[in-house]
Amino acid sequence: MAKLVVHQDKINDINELISICPFGAMEENNGKLNITAGCRLCRLCVRKGPKGAVEYVEDEKKPLIDKSIWNGIAVYVEHVGENIHPVTYELIGKARELVDKINQPVYAVFVGNNLSNIAEKLLHYNVDKVFVYDDEELAYFNIEKYTNVFEDFIKNNKPTSILVGATPVGRQLAPKVAARFKTGLTADCTILDMKSTTDLVQIRPAFGGNIMAEILTPNNRPQMATVRYKVMETPAYSEDINGEIVNCKTNNIDFESNIKILDVIKKPKEENIESADILIVAGRGIKKKEDLSMLEDLADLLNGQLAVTRPLVENGWAEAKRQIGLSGKTVRPKLIMTCGVSGAIQFVAGMNNAETIFAINNDEKAPIFKYANYAIVGDIYEVIPKLIEKIKVGEKLS
Repeated sequence: MAKLVVHQDKINDINELISICPFGAMEENNGKLNITAGCRLCRLCVRKGPKGAVEYVEDEKKPLIDKSIWNGIAVYVEHVGENIHPVTYELIGKARELVDKINQPVYAVFVGNNLSNIAEKLLHYNVDKVFVYDDEELAYFNIEKYTNVFEDFIKNNKPTSILVGATPVGRQLAPKVAARFKTGLTADCTILDMKSTTDLVQIRPAFGGNIMAEILTPNNRPQMATVRYKVMETPAYSEDINGEIVNCKTNNIDFESNIKILDVIKKPKEENIESADILIVAGRGIKKKEDLSMLEDLADLLNGQLAVTRPLVENGWAEAKRQIGLSGKTVRPKLIMTCGVSGAIQFVAGMNNAETIFAINNDEKAPIFKYANYAIVGDIYEVIPKLIEKIKVGEKLS
């Protein structure tokens, strides 16, 4: 890291120096010059200001970390009761792919209570070791207690990388653990790779999806990343059991917490577009809210679900839980049919792993056609009713 240091005694005209900054990151406070958080370290003030008034100072380089003592990729096992969240298996599959490049093991970190009957499930997915922290104090997710458990695991096992599902629980736990170890965390990764140096290559959309950022944490361990459900492939279940279960002691872990769980209320089951095999997606081409019923009819006929793009949620035409994209859900259906969707990168990032993409748009230059397996250039208000009619009468679609 670097910073700018102001030498007040060498400034003759504060306003002249303030006018040099193109980002408006300088201000006067009680006759002294302050540099605000808006500074981009462009150093124009150093070069064009009074000599010595502002100095660019680089921090001392951090000592290089000994990467050889950090070994293995750990996956946090998210679960509710006896049900392991499917994102866990996806991350295990990706971890196995990554460790094969560096000849290291895959770990699973399982935290909760009464886990003995379900921990073995993980051994069917080619995990080398499942570290089980089983205690009544861990029966329900508690950010303070679970962070302390993770600290114990990291100190004792030193994994080079940790993968966590980008779920409501994972998005709380991962940053807390990363902060405790003063290491980096990349959220919502869409691509992961591994260098021979054991540096984890973390790739995710940035600047509203306009670029794909490649992020490395070369001088910190462990490296941490969260990944959304449905982004990675689920590995095949094996009848054979590989690996071992390691039961970890909990009597040395601090379970003191300022959080008290008073009650746990189960949410009623509801439709989830993430688990749908068929999705019909409404985009900006829909002229008014009432027209969504046309796409709902098509979804019903195909035993699918209706999904939408961000503008429809912002208009109040659909619930946020139906939104696909960087600020919505990531899906991986067998068939996705986009209707009047332009194909902005923010949307595509949430659905481009679908098995089959069928796009309908009246603009032949719409970006969505770059990703589509099948495409129709036409008005959805003409195409969809004909499609519904043919499905109803059982005609072969052409």
